[in-house]
Amino acid sequence: MLNLRCVLKLLLIVTFFDHFSETLIQARMLATPTCFPADRAALLSFKAKIMEDTTESLSSWTGTDCCGGGWEGVDCDQLTGRVTRLILQRPSSDGGVALYMKGTLSPSLGSLKFLEVLIISGMKHIAGAIPLSISNLTHLSQLVLEDNSLSGTIPSIIGLLPSLKTLVLDGNRLTGQIPSSLGNLNGLLQVNLARNKLSGPIPPTFGSLRSLLFLDLSHNLLSGTIPDFVGHFGNLTFIDLSYNQLCGPVPTSLCSLPSLTDLSLSNNQLTGRIPDQISGLKSLTSLSLSNNRLNGQIPQSLARLENLWYLNLSRNELSNPLPSALGKGIPSLLSIDLSYNNLSLGIIPEWIRSRELSAVHLAGCNLVGALPNFTRPSSLTSLDLSDNRLSDGFAHFFARMSNLQMLKLSYNQLKHDISKITLPEELSSIDLSSNQLFGSISAILGNHTSSFLEDLDISKNMISGKFPEFREGLNLKVLNIGSNKITGHIPNSVSNLVELQRLDISRNQITGSIPASLGLLVELQWLDLSINGLTGKIPNSLLGIKNLQHASFRANWLCGEIPQGRPYNIFPAAAYAHNKCLCGKPMPPCRGREHAKTSQ
Repeated sequence: MLNLRCVLKLLLIVTFFDHFSETLIQARMLATPTCFPADRAALLSFKAKIMEDTTESLSSWTGTDCCGGGWEGVDCDQLTGRVTRLILQRPSSDGGVALYMKGTLSPSLGSLKFLEVLIISGMKHIAGAIPLSISNLTHLSQLVLEDNSLSGTIPSIIGLLPSLKTLVLDGNRLTGQIPSSLGNLNGLLQVNLARNKLSGPIPPTFGSLRSLLFLDLSHNLLSGTIPDFVGHFGNLTFIDLSYNQLCGPVPTSLCSLPSLTDLSLSNNQLTGRIPDQISGLKSLTSLSLSNNRLNGQIPQSLARLENLWYLNLSRNELSNPLPSALGKGIPSLLSIDLSYNNLSLGIIPEWIRSRELSAVHLAGCNLVGALPNFTRPSSLTSLDLSDNRLSDGFAHFFARMSNLQMLKLSYNQLKHDISKITLPEELSSIDLSSNQLFGSISAILGNHTSSFLEDLDISKNMISGKFPEFREGLNLKVLNIGSNKITGHIPNSVSNLVELQRLDISRNQITGSIPASLGLLVELQWLDLSINGLTGKIPNSLLGIKNLQHASFRANWLCGEIPQGRPYNIFPAAAYAHNKCLCGKPMPPCRGREHAKTSQ
């Protein structure tokens, strides 16, 4: 009996301790972790290297506890108190305030030895090199240092981070070659080194990155050929090698990636034909091969890409005929760009006109005759038929194009009275330059101009009428009405174009003085008032335009002292030539008070 009681007591004691231990563990898990002193010191050393922080993220880094003290961007392990995540990202909405951090990356980051995620992105002014101490972060799975101002080379020691899955260094000023040591990171899923100044070839060691899902090396100075091993990345869904100096053919091995959805090889120096095997990219939704030296015909097999919605083959040397299979193929197509090849289409093929497309770009395709009739015009948002020989059909062309936002019909032979057309309300960009259009400017530009309109170019036509007034609330950024027959004065209401960055009214018959209100256009970068009949002085109020990069006042009747401040006194003399009596730098000196009086 005594033994039985002892056994029962023992069971009670064991049960009690089991319950106590479980309660202790739960309490420990719920407790706020205490910051490990070495990690806190490392974070404060990082903060000390940031000279300016308009995001105010680091202002929360106060007190002794970096884990439970509300330090923004810092996460810790709940049991150990070691920092595991440091995430500092510029807010997506800055409310009109410039948000950034200015400084360098402290080598102390390498002391955060249990760090798993390091993200410092969008800070714009964090400069200097990537610290070599980063090789100490053996637990790191994500390294994201995008959209800063980092310089120097990519440290080869990054290849010593065995747990790394994501490497994102895009949008910096990194130079040199891509280190071959990155090929040691067999577990890499994402590599983004875009928008830097990297040179040399794609390293052969990249062939071992068989787990890769995402590869972006665009906007660099990479050279050499696209290696065949890219076709061995069986899980790859995204590849962008655009805006480099890559040469040679498009490798056929690239066409055997069953999961690839996005492929961009544009703006390189690729040659040869588009491979027939391209139909093997069964999942492809976006294909851009523009601005290369590809030749021959577009392959029939392209028609078998059932998921493709974006196709851009522009600016190559592709030739006739267009494959007939395209008429029934590519069922998902929404956007097509075949501009500037060796194509002589004559008329837009029926299979393009009858589809429900959002973007049709066929510039420089030797189109002739009348503007096309689209079966489903309300689907179009972007249309570029410039640099052709289109001459008719302008009168009813815009009927039912209710969603059109971008229109380019420049460099054609269109003849029409623009005062008799109604443009779609949502157009934000219009280029009708270099045609034979006539009629009053007030039909396109004036008090009724849509607030959606940002870019208007109607230069090099025969458009007449007086310079219009401008209402408040317009969002025009580019206004080019040069080389027409426009008369009248520049109105004071030009100051309502507060967003304007480029103004060209050259080669017209505009008279009167330059209004002082023009100086209120502080966003202006380009100004051309040349070859008109403007009189009076160049107003000193124009000194308020600080970002002006180009200006021309030549061939008018202007007189008096040129505004003596940058950039007006450092523009070339040609910008002021052939006027009545302009003086002061960069022209000859003014001749005293009497000259100043006569020039007023």
